[in-house]
Amino acid sequence: MSHQLNHILLTIDVEDWFQVENFKQCIPFSSWQSYELRVEKNTHRLLDLLDSESTQQPFKPQTRLPLRGTSGQAKRSSSEAVLQPPAKLRATFFILGWIAERLPHLVREIRSRGHEVASHGYQHNLCNQIPSKDLKRDLSDSKKLLEDIIGDRIYGYRAPSFSVNNSILKIIEDCGYLYDSSFNSFAMHGRYGHLDLSQNGTRGIALQISKIQNSDTSQDVSRKSKIQNRKSKILYELPISNIKLGSSILPWGGGGYFRLIPFPVFRLGVQSILRKENAYLFYMHPWEIDPEQPKVKEVSKFFKFRHYINLNKTASKLSSFIEAFNQCHFATCHQYLKLVPRTPQ
Repeated sequence: MSHQLNHILLTIDVEDWFQVENFKQCIPFSSWQSYELRVEKNTHRLLDLLDSESTQQPFKPQTRLPLRGTSGQAKRSSSEAVLQPPAKLRATFFILGWIAERLPHLVREIRSRGHEVASHGYQHNLCNQIPSKDLKRDLSDSKKLLEDIIGDRIYGYRAPSFSVNNSILKIIEDCGYLYDSSFNSFAMHGRYGHLDLSQNGTRGIALQISKIQNSDTSQDVSRKSKIQNRKSKILYELPISNIKLGSSILPWGGGGYFRLIPFPVFRLGVQSILRKENAYLFYMHPWEIDPEQPKVKEVSKFFKFRHYINLNKTASKLSSFIEAFNQCHFATCHQYLKLVPRTPQ
């Protein structure tokens, strides 16, 4: 299958240095407003890096995906076509609602540069540690906030610290998302959620979670025809990419593992994943390219190590990663789901 096009899905969790789970014991949500916001300049650095690397991308999709939006958005399609050339290196930005509320211009800039805007919730609470009604409110409020800012639909969600399970997936579906990207199969991390996806249908690396047939109680023949022809709503899971060695899982999707593993070794691992899957999903955070961020002294040495290791090398390492795989198609999550056909069950 070496002739198949390989896809790279770069995903960015847009949260600031003081909002990470490792610091929550000494930096609660109620104190967030008192800390320095550094996420805007760090996100701009990532956007600039992606723009600079886009000129190196040789791939030009044969099929141009339509822009989906309100009638008001349609007027911008011609200008967006200039901003989003076929060779554009695209990424998906999962944006925390708390950040979006304070920096709506940053959300709009991410979108205007050709990238996908998706939800990371509002308060960065672990999904499996809050009541279902509060989680549903968090997911719905963050989705609506982002949709109001960009004037278009939000398709994707990522749970903080990958804290997802099957019940949470149902809530994500109920809130109107097309896909979730919260499953990390590395079982040795205590915060990561657990899913059994062995029986699910696939769409490339995505797993089909559910399929809801539109119910029809109308006696109106024309309306009935429209309902029957309407596509069923399907929720997909786009998992973080890891390496499978027998029954063992090696964490290879990004974040601290990307900062810790020597790049030549990391590159070999990604190549192995691409040979098997034809796609690789990577994640990181804007604060991971910021070695000058304030140091939190109150947390354990272990948490300090996990957070601060190799921050001064991440930006150059990301650039090397993109250059090493410049024959791949760097797509957004939503774009990937549209490009890859569904495998029949």
